[in-house]
Parts: sequence; C-alpha cells; structure tokens
Amino acid sequence: MAKYNRKYSEKIANKIFSLIEEDSYTVAEICANVGISARCYYYWIQEFAEFARGIKKARETFAEIKLVECERSLTKLINGYDYEEVKTVLVNDSKGQPTIKEKTIMKKKVAPNLGAIIHFQTNKDPENWKNKQTTELTGKDGKDLFEGMSNEELDERIAELEKKLAD
Repeated sequence: MAKYNRKYSEKIANKIFSLIEEDSYTVAEICANVGISARCYYYWIQEFAEFARGIKKARETFAEIKLVECERSLTKLINGYDYEEVKTVLVNDSKGQPTIKEKTIMKKKVAPNLGAIIHFQTNKDPENWKNKQTTELTGKDGKDLFEGMSNEELDERIAELEKKLAD
C-alpha cells in the first residue's frame, strides 16, 4: 500500500516528472511507483506551485516527444520503408540444448500508405488539397429543380415538404 506522506520531497517529485515524461502512466501507477498515495499527489499539486508546474511541464514534454514520433512515423508511411524479417528454426542438440538449425533473412518492402499521404496533404496544404465533397440536386435531365420560383413559392414548397415529413 502506498504511504501517505504530506511532506513534500523534491526527489520524489523529480521521479514523478520523469515518469510522466516517459509514458502515459495513470496517477495510480505513478503513485505506486514512487510510494505515495494519490491523495498525497493531489495535495502536492494543490499546495506546491513548483510541483504543479513540474507536472504541467512534464506532460508538455511527453506530448512534444509523441508529436515528433508521430511525424517520424507519418514520414515512414508516406515514403514507404524496408525491413528485414528473420525466421529462425531451433532444434535441440544431443545434450538437449537449443541450437540454430536454419536462419533465413528476407528483405521486405512496405509501400507508401495512401491514407497517410492524403492526411499529410490535406493538413499541410489545405488550399490545394481539400477533401472536397459536394452535393448537387437536379431534376429530370439535369434541370434546376427550383428554376424560376420566387422566394414565396420556395417557402410554400418547403412548407409542403415539411408537412409531408411530419405526417
């Protein structure tokens, strides 16, 4: 059980900041790791401004690191990439110890990912790469459904359609 300790410890605080920067741990996981209660954690945030600032800075650092990782991953998906697939077959020798019977290395290629390319283009250059969707309503033979109708006539037609939908 985590010890409830109201005495602020800079050493524990720095360990907490490091954990937050490393991964998306829950408060419970962080507290268990450093040996304090969640109640103590929240007390420190409330009572010690430097601790609250440290938590905020650690979360921002974590987000910045993940953003860089996302951009690197997106770049790999946009460009495609090569990797090696290693298959190893083990057998037991006369003494029962595992030994390598066969090892094959296959070079593989991952093609560029169209979804990643579209995501990049629409977010980095939206003026030229908009996700354009349009809906066009026309009557028979492509004629304008409302051509020549006045605003009053259009309002009457809308009212008629709304009444039909309500019935």
